[in-house]
Amino acid sequence: MKTCLIVDDSKVIRMVAKKILDELGFATEEAADGQLALDACKAKMPEAVLLDWNMPVMNGIEFLRALRELPSGGDPIVIFCTTENDLDHIQEAMTSGANEYIMKPFDSDIIQAKFQQVGLI
Repeated sequence: MKTCLIVDDSKVIRMVAKKILDELGFATEEAADGQLALDACKAKMPEAVLLDWNMPVMNGIEFLRALRELPSGGDPIVIFCTTENDLDHIQEAMTSGANEYIMKPFDSDIIQAKFQQVGLI
């Protein structure tokens, strides 16, 4: 079973994403900010990360850059899932190592399509 770390400071968003990913056959872990997510990745690297941008402690882009510097940190497929939808944010995410980008709000069809697009399902 593939693993996905859901990183978002919103408990509701984490809950919705977990339900969708459970239905797609993923084992999920959750983190409420980038630092908790980084700690989780150091303990056990997931195959995928669904990542919010705006979070306290460490935001999504800071987490992504730190993740990519870890041993095996280049392995997870990272999909940003955020309200930041302008071209500058998207370009920054992609050049920092994100594999794909989803705009909030999202639904099951959007998650499934993006996960298929990057080869996770």
